Amino acid sequence: MKIDIQGLRHEYDIEVLKDLTIQLENVSSIALIGVSGSGKSTLLRLLSGIETPSAGTVKVNDTDIRERTYKRRVGFVFQDHNLFPHLTLERNITLILEETRKTPKEKARAIAQKNLEALQLGDQMHKLPKHVSGGQAQRASIARALALDPDVIFLDEPTASLDPVLTHEVLMAVKKLRDFGKEFVFATHVISFVKDFADYVIFMENGAIVEHGPPSIMDAPSTASMRAYMDKVH
Repeated sequence: MKIDIQGLRHEYDIEVLKDLTIQLENVSSIALIGVSGSGKSTLLRLLSGIETPSAGTVKVNDTDIRERTYKRRVGFVFQDHNLFPHLTLERNITLILEETRKTPKEKARAIAQKNLEALQLGDQMHKLPKHVSGGQAQRASIARALALDPDVIFLDEPTASLDPVLTHEVLMAVKKLRDFGKEFVFATHVISFVKDFADYVIFMENGAIVEHGPPSIMDAPSTASMRAYMDKVH
């Protein structure tokens, strides 16, 4: 994966991201870490093309995130599974395929079933989200993102609302997606997962990138703010 961010700023009522510039190449799994409110989720939303930056440019794999074709090449998994509550797990996937990819119904069903089975949800696919566990619903959300065959999958705190058992369940599912040859950018507070899964780490604070590098930077931070963060999360 190649990421090129130049002079990136973003604001809502206040400035959330402050003049970020970073260039990365030959990375396949990037972790964004930092306290809540540091700007991780906003950066993820900009990288995925869900939001457009207030200023600056963002390119992922040499494609500007503003280009219309870009969104077809990425998937996004939200903190809360964001499934349609009135649709089965299978229909949550087939509807997206039919509406956004114009996939024929039978083919959409086959794709949905394949991806749900890959995430050990074959026996749950005809259930509504409220009738499965939080971990199963989040895995269904991952299956939905995967079904669109994206080049890059963005995950925003995918285990934030889950207990430790369900957290482990979802993180194991994310690890399995490596077999599908996908690239990832994810935000998480689960440092053990970052060490196991990421090949690059970006530490953020107050809307700025404070440190970045291989996962080994977490063992020997060069800034006081990252040392303080690592002391708290260990």
